Amino acid sequence: MKTRCLGVAHLPLTLALLCVSGTASARQPAPAAGQASAPAQQNAQGNQGSPDNARRRMAALRLADGEAMTLDGRLDEPFWSRAVPAKDFIQRDPQNGRPATEPTEVRIAYDRESLYLGVTCFDSEPDKWLGYQRRRDENANSDDEFSWTIDTFLDGRTGYFFQMNPSGLMYDSFMGVNSDNREWDGIWNARARRSEIGWTLEIEIPFRTLNFNPNSDSWGINFQRTVRRKNEESLWMGWARNQGVRRMSNAGQLTGIRDVSQGHGLDIKPYGLATSQASPGRGRPAMQGDATAGLDIFYNPSPLLRSVFTVNTDFAQTEVDQRQVNLTRYSLFFPERRDFFLDGATFLDFGSDVQRRGQGGFFFGQGSDTSDDQVIPFFSRRIGLSADATPQKIDFGTKVTGQVGAQDVGLLHVRTGDDNGYTSEDFTVARVKRRVLAQSYIGGLYTRRDPRVAGAGAQHTSGVDFSLATTKFRGSQNLELLGWFLHTAQPGASGGNSAFGAVLDYPNDRWVAKLETTEVQEQFNPSVGFVRRLNYRRYAPQIGFQPRPRNNSFVRQYRFGITVDTMTDLHNELLSRDINLSLFGLNTQQQENLFVSAIRRRERLDAPFAISKTITLPMGAIYETTRFRVQGQTANRRPVALFARVETGDFYSGTRVERQANLSIRLRPGFFIFLNGQWNNIQLAEGRFTTRLFRLVGETQFSPFISLVNNIQYDSQSAVLGWQSRFRWILTPGNDLYVVYTHNWLDDPLLNRLTTLDTRAASKILYTYRF
Repeated sequence: MKTRCLGVAHLPLTLALLCVSGTASARQPAPAAGQASAPAQQNAQGNQGSPDNARRRMAALRLADGEAMTLDGRLDEPFWSRAVPAKDFIQRDPQNGRPATEPTEVRIAYDRESLYLGVTCFDSEPDKWLGYQRRRDENANSDDEFSWTIDTFLDGRTGYFFQMNPSGLMYDSFMGVNSDNREWDGIWNARARRSEIGWTLEIEIPFRTLNFNPNSDSWGINFQRTVRRKNEESLWMGWARNQGVRRMSNAGQLTGIRDVSQGHGLDIKPYGLATSQASPGRGRPAMQGDATAGLDIFYNPSPLLRSVFTVNTDFAQTEVDQRQVNLTRYSLFFPERRDFFLDGATFLDFGSDVQRRGQGGFFFGQGSDTSDDQVIPFFSRRIGLSADATPQKIDFGTKVTGQVGAQDVGLLHVRTGDDNGYTSEDFTVARVKRRVLAQSYIGGLYTRRDPRVAGAGAQHTSGVDFSLATTKFRGSQNLELLGWFLHTAQPGASGGNSAFGAVLDYPNDRWVAKLETTEVQEQFNPSVGFVRRLNYRRYAPQIGFQPRPRNNSFVRQYRFGITVDTMTDLHNELLSRDINLSLFGLNTQQQENLFVSAIRRRERLDAPFAISKTITLPMGAIYETTRFRVQGQTANRRPVALFARVETGDFYSGTRVERQANLSIRLRPGFFIFLNGQWNNIQLAEGRFTTRLFRLVGETQFSPFISLVNNIQYDSQSAVLGWQSRFRWILTPGNDLYVVYTHNWLDDPLLNRLTTLDTRAASKILYTYRF
């Protein structure tokens, strides 16, 4: 008997009515700007009540002629005493709405060329600071930290995120709508200093690093302080638990910035590269040396637009991909790591990509490997990389990202070269999003892939999407309705080449809920995109309850939830159904967590499945399985932190036991060891096999500007042992020296030893000239 799954006819209307009601709530008048915010009060259940959302303001102090800052972290220049600080931070956690237990003061000054921040993080126990991480662009989630966000266009949607810790770590990213581009690498400088009162920061951000409207003297701004030993997080604005420092609609306001210079908006960044490589395991045993050069040009045609032109592009300094074990029928997803494609990537995001990022187990922290619903119309790893990540020459590329009026725009064009047997191709991507209402948009996307070979036809993808979002649903709750449609066209296509989907998302603190639906047709083929599978419909309701107990010194928050994820073919015949139940979850006051879940799965194979080199599961087989998962993690702030997961139960025609463990060791600031192991023991009616994956990462961070990272990986599916050693020296912000060595060995079962597949050494220097 065939199992069928029918849709709900009135679902789209219901979703629209819910979101419209949220948008209507967003139109209620806000308190007058300029009033000081009052701490939120706690209600009888220990949850934060409705805070006063009046926007706090602070003024930037302009330096007098002849005044200058010595960047040393001391805050001893006279002008710092004249600047009026932002202070009176409010706790987001653990005692939401109450004053921070450790005061923070932020002062802002500027001259014609740069913005300066002076930060004082007072600490009643200054010898208990935590600052393990030093390396540029690493996250300080194990350390005390100070973060700040700047919304230079005061649009409540986009902005720049910065973070530092007491050891001088510098991290930054660009925040787009529903996304965060952590690979944005702005040119700025800072110093940290520890003392008997706590720790202080001096920060210099050149105005040339930021895009902004020179005719406006008001920016959005916010600050966050984390005292890690207390697990306390406090903010200047937006301290409600469903807000936070990254939500620019809840930021304060910075005024007084006038008559500043963005220069000519031109950065020229040449590079020089020397390489030596050999591939004895691939038939090229002789060592070959090469030297080359290239150029990146960054130009802002307007204060709101940024353009990049690159010639003879090279990514020798890119970190290696992290290995994954694939026990599904579909391709694995590996994120983009190359700087050119990551710069401004948020302006090319599409609705289906944003929907994918929200998937996984948001009740128990780790997603399962059962979700096959990934539809990404533009995936930049399709350009200049083969399926096995072999680089292809890029002759040139250009990109324009930014804002034009009420539109966010992104345009990309890249030409790859004839290299290593690959045909030269032209890739074009165009994206536009028009901002509507307070936090919503409508948009369109177009991609084209055109082989530069006579008679080869171009492949096209076009699509539209929208988002209706509000942070004021039912007063102060978050709600978003997102929808998208895509269509592909390529030579020989004969219909059935579309995909579409929608998601209603309610991501809040006590209750979280989501309703997703997707359809991908049989001939859908985004040639510059990524899709895991074809010919299916998906329905996935999720709901979670996350209460916070009152006056509990051990538990901060419990987590319970259920997800029902159903996939059918286009005739509504069931392919799979997953019922994922979060039986118990908790986060402790000390940052430990524990989760227990159960997964009930029914799956019908619509094609043979070669699950290993010697075992193939038959087409048409139906499997009903039950699995259980237990996972826990100790606090990252500890010198030794452990994550462990065990999952066991049915697996197709037999059983599977999966074990994973991560061990992080931070014995002193700047020294870090990470070990990861994953083991699968699988016993099926057709046979048995095991998989293993190991990774060892050692970091030596001599300072925030000099680091050495060694990454060693092995997985039994490829039987390849890989080692990458990566040295980076930031000579000055924007000027870098890299030395990278990579070596791969094959675990040869016939020779019973490791044999070299390939080896490569590269030295690369980059220098930035700013005009």
